[in-house]
Amino acid sequence: MTPAPGIRIAGRLDFGGGYAIDGIDLAVEAGRWTCLLGPSGVGKSTLLRLIAGLDAGGRLDGAITTTDGAPLAGRIAWMGQTDLLAPWLDVAGNIGLGARLRGERADPARVERLIGEVGLAGHREKRPAALSGGMRQRVALARTLMEDRPVALLDEPFSALDARTRAEMQELAFRVLAGRTVLMVTHDPAEAARLGHAIHVMTEAGLRPFPAPASPPIREPGARETLETQAALLAALRAPDGVAAEAAR
Repeated sequence: MTPAPGIRIAGRLDFGGGYAIDGIDLAVEAGRWTCLLGPSGVGKSTLLRLIAGLDAGGRLDGAITTTDGAPLAGRIAWMGQTDLLAPWLDVAGNIGLGARLRGERADPARVERLIGEVGLAGHREKRPAALSGGMRQRVALARTLMEDRPVALLDEPFSALDARTRAEMQELAFRVLAGRTVLMVTHDPAEAARLGHAIHVMTEAGLRPFPAPASPPIREPGARETLETQAALLAALRAPDGVAAEAAR
């Protein structure tokens, strides 16, 4: 894997129809987790898709730059809200799907290693219909790792999981994505408080940084500073201007 770059997104995010957010300035530090927290419908996923170079339903009047000056194209892996597994392929086939779509052959040794790394040993030949939701997300995570990209964009990948499985997947993802530049969109204050080296809150009022706990992630869910940050983030989301709770800290 090539060294992970930092990313900066700056400008005006225009969704059309009269809705836009001015003054976007988001710095995603190299090799760290940045959590972008906000309610549904404010444009978090749109911003993520713009960074990935995907059809986003909006446009950025500004620039997306990297700390090493190289383009992001070809350096991004994506993990979305749904696992998007091919129902006709088994676990191994889904992990190697990216190579298959490019007309390449997935490295079988690497596929096997990733199956073990995400805790799916013994399930190699199962198809998605035979897997639980958590297991399917493990396959999706392994497929993200299979691409071996220095930047990972995560769009609420654990939002549909039960609380215990979500916590397990947070811990697994944080471990296996170590060293990569990760930008994660979430609507869950607890998730942002637990995972973020840096946290940014996005509301209709704009995008602003929010103080992360002083201890390094991944943090214990019941730790005092995790719970305090979680509560303050929820208050910020509910504040009319999105910053009242932050100012009170």
